[in-house]
Amino acid sequence: MALIRSWVESANSPTTEFPLNNLPCGVFSTEETEPRPGVAIGDRIVDIARLEEEGIITPEGGTVFDVPFWNDFMELGEDAWAAFRAQLTALLTEGSSDRERIEPMLIPMANARLHMPFAVSEYTDFYAGYHHATNVGTMFRGAENALPPNWLHMPIGYNGRASSVVVSGTDIRRPMGQLKGADDDRPYFAASGKFDIELEMGAVLGGASDGPVSVAEADKMIFGYVLLNDWSARDIQAWEYQPLGPFQSKATATSISPWIVTRAALEPFRADTPPRIHPLLDYIRDDGPMLYDIDLTVAIQPEGAGHETVLARTNHRELYYSSAQQIAHHASSGCPMNCGDLIGSGTISGPLRENRGSLLELSWGGKEPVEIGNGMSRSFIEDGDRLTLRGGASGDGYRIGFGECTGKVLPAR
Repeated sequence: MALIRSWVESANSPTTEFPLNNLPCGVFSTEETEPRPGVAIGDRIVDIARLEEEGIITPEGGTVFDVPFWNDFMELGEDAWAAFRAQLTALLTEGSSDRERIEPMLIPMANARLHMPFAVSEYTDFYAGYHHATNVGTMFRGAENALPPNWLHMPIGYNGRASSVVVSGTDIRRPMGQLKGADDDRPYFAASGKFDIELEMGAVLGGASDGPVSVAEADKMIFGYVLLNDWSARDIQAWEYQPLGPFQSKATATSISPWIVTRAALEPFRADTPPRIHPLLDYIRDDGPMLYDIDLTVAIQPEGAGHETVLARTNHRELYYSSAQQIAHHASSGCPMNCGDLIGSGTISGPLRENRGSLLELSWGGKEPVEIGNGMSRSFIEDGDRLTLRGGASGDGYRIGFGECTGKVLPAR
């Protein structure tokens, strides 16, 4: 698909993340307005709440944009999502007769503050990256036992805290926790010394279920995707994770990008999951491309540094299990899935060192510090460091982006 040209000139630039092909959904405020739904177009935000107030956009189901989140609209389902996208595209397309009445409803992005784009109902994080799971398993169990026996047969996950999900730009406080003492010493309570990032993507559910769903049905439940940073305290995790897995080590925060890129915008970038080492059971077997060709990076900028350093580059298609497969597995027990659920993909790493999506992998557990310029290196995050995730899919003359997912680490209290 080629670039769809808009009368908003900044949306036609090959470097913008927000061409007319994208139309991601977010929540913004200005000095004059309270938080409200908006859609990014070039360097502007369309005030969707005002479009609804003026009767220009009238979704079926009544008023849905008078609240500071997209959940009410997401609940309307696929037909409403498609109709809204088609209507907004027509309003903003180059040559549209609606330009004169729509233009006053465009807000400069530079003048806006971005907020959480949806109210998170539940949050589940998975462990679906083959290279990440292999690297971590090799570090702790050896190459011959890197993957547990179940990993190649089902997506592994844990239930996280919806209350800890924050929007990009939110400062992250270094966590305190119980740590293992040296040798046979008693454990002690202190600040995490091995705080880390995980480069992930998150699926945002618009559809709901009260029982099992197929992979194809699960895919249709996904409203869109965000970048996701699963902040992780590795030393807390190492002491607590047996026998029930991560708990406090993952409860500090999960940062997401401010814009939900809809599944419709990503449709041209579908990609197949990797070849299966073992055949999957029927209920999570995919019958078509369920991943996306989305380039991903994570960068670090120490406090006071005049530059940032890219730590890793990878791609969404490196995942072993798609979000749709994760959802189908999650729902297979009868677990209800709700509008507003957030499904974390797990760390997305590739086969090379420069493709590793966490410092744990990049520094190989701290044994191989990563050079970040000016004589500095990192094994794990230090106070004052700013970590930034970016992602985008490249089309014919355009790029679909998510906005930055960034957070600065503050000292423990």
